[in-house]
Amino acid sequence: MRVFMASRNIQWTRRRGIAVEMTAVAGKSNTVIWTIAFRPLFLAASLWSALALALWVFVLIEGLTLPSRFAPMDWHVHEMLFGFISAAIAGFLLTAIPNWTGRAPIRGQPLIGLVLLWIAGRIACFTSASLPVWLGVAIDSVFLLALCLVVAREILLAGNRRNLIMPVPIAVLLVANVLTHLEALGVGVPAGIGRRLGISAVIFLMSVIAGRIIPAFTRNWLSVRKAKKLPAPAGRFDLLAIASLALGLLGWVFFPVSAVSGAILLAAAVLNAWRLARWRGLATASEPLLAILHVGYLWIVIGAGLLGASIVGTHVPGPAAIHALTAGAMGTMVLAVMSRVSLGHTGRTLHADVITTTAYASITLATLTRIAAACLPSHYLPLITLSGVLWIASFLIFAVYYGPMLVSPRIDALR
Repeated sequence: MRVFMASRNIQWTRRRGIAVEMTAVAGKSNTVIWTIAFRPLFLAASLWSALALALWVFVLIEGLTLPSRFAPMDWHVHEMLFGFISAAIAGFLLTAIPNWTGRAPIRGQPLIGLVLLWIAGRIACFTSASLPVWLGVAIDSVFLLALCLVVAREILLAGNRRNLIMPVPIAVLLVANVLTHLEALGVGVPAGIGRRLGISAVIFLMSVIAGRIIPAFTRNWLSVRKAKKLPAPAGRFDLLAIASLALGLLGWVFFPVSAVSGAILLAAAVLNAWRLARWRGLATASEPLLAILHVGYLWIVIGAGLLGASIVGTHVPGPAAIHALTAGAMGTMVLAVMSRVSLGHTGRTLHADVITTTAYASITLATLTRIAAACLPSHYLPLITLSGVLWIASFLIFAVYYGPMLVSPRIDALR
């Protein structure tokens, strides 16, 4: 009975979403973007990802400073993690939660308010040197606080116990954001703890969500093609893989040079590699829209392994490991999910064409060249510049190609 009611609620939510967009078509077309969260937040995430990185590369090459309390490198890290990634996470969660709960999506003025809070945070971080200390921190923190409360409220009102974990990584990301501000202000917090905690929170959230969507999408795709071997169902092994990754990352946050933390991360890499192999990713090679999700999770495996190796005393540079997790796992997974959600929720075919595949190739090359820059310090500047250009290209492709979809009604709402 519960399964039946959940199915009815999801169908109701989807029908209502189309009805809202049909109403927007009948009224002002510019209201379409505010009917569901992925539309404005994915567009904002992609544009800011490209713009913020372009600005940082320019500042790096020219040796300039910013009107921010953050040093240029710290501002770059902060805006990629707490600006770009937070917008992408918000867009995904606020779009997925109605399907999980059967409740209507956040839209209209509440959604506009959330986006304005996010924009205010970006402005506050960039101009924080001219703002009162408390004001800059408060403005930049309120978006994550609001997102955490909205996510918690929607899940609690629906009695959706399975997803009660979802507000927790957002709350941790909020704490991590405050810690990065405190470090920039010279407050005595452990060096780098904010960024380590933020990276760990995002990777943990991605590992949980990936375990739901990647094998499910793969199973559906393979079933249509009458494949005999399907992804293994989730079980205790998946919990062990996620727990080991969480434990290793937590150890890295608080004990970043501990050999025990490094060993746990190496073990987590092995467990999560096996977890990924159970999802039958190689069988999806003919559909880049699906295969790229497996590639994104592969970067989590590689990043955990490189991070563990860098801690236990091998010759792996720490920045190479960190960028495997950030540029690799986060960048790839965000681009993969944004493109898939944008196609599916605008009524289009779930297929990656040449343009979308080019964006995937660009983000992959951007990650590889960024890791190479960390490993080849004598070629750092040209490699970091090339990586930046490739990264910017990947997200500009998304913004230019998918932007019109995000601001237009669903195709099936127009029929």
